[in-house]
Amino acid sequence: MMKTLLLTTIAASALFLAACSDKTETVTEVPATTPVETAEVTPTETTATPVEPMELPTLVDVLGSSPDFSTLVAAIGAADLTETLSGPASYTIFAPTNEAFAAMDPALLEDLMKPENKDKLVTVLSYHVLPGKISSSELAGKSEAMASLNNKDMLIDGTGDNLMVNTSTVTMGDIEASNGVIHVIDTVLVPRFEE
Repeated sequence: MMKTLLLTTIAASALFLAACSDKTETVTEVPATTPVETAEVTPTETTATPVEPMELPTLVDVLGSSPDFSTLVAAIGAADLTETLSGPASYTIFAPTNEAFAAMDPALLEDLMKPENKDKLVTVLSYHVLPGKISSSELAGKSEAMASLNNKDMLIDGTGDNLMVNTSTVTMGDIEASNGVIHVIDTVLVPRFEE
């Protein structure tokens, strides 16, 4: 009898300890699933709309978009070169900033902007333009005279630390346009005028 009493006490203690335990088991009932009907998917034909590459602005548009070139853009307009430099032909422009124009002799600039001196203005502006699109990397390591748009030679020197055009330094190169490239220079190039 002692044995039965001992076994009953152990069993009761075990049940008591199990009931007081912090560990609780949660049984979740999973509802029975009903089969889902699958519909057969047939691929539909889609037509991809080609994305047109964004056209770059023209040389004149690029220059006109920056206030740093307002004097140059005004001079291009006064010389009636806007259409030429906005057309389909490719050009390389060595573009002086407003600061470069401000460093010029004011009397010369005023004289060039007069309607009666349009031919001289065209000569000066054309001296800043090379036919074709020429990147700064194509000029690097070379020193040569190149004919400008008005057939006047300018010395392009890419052998030093900076790309030079005559005595002017290219301060920023390779500004892309749809019809060419712009290299910013720090002085206005003035060719010799033939009288």
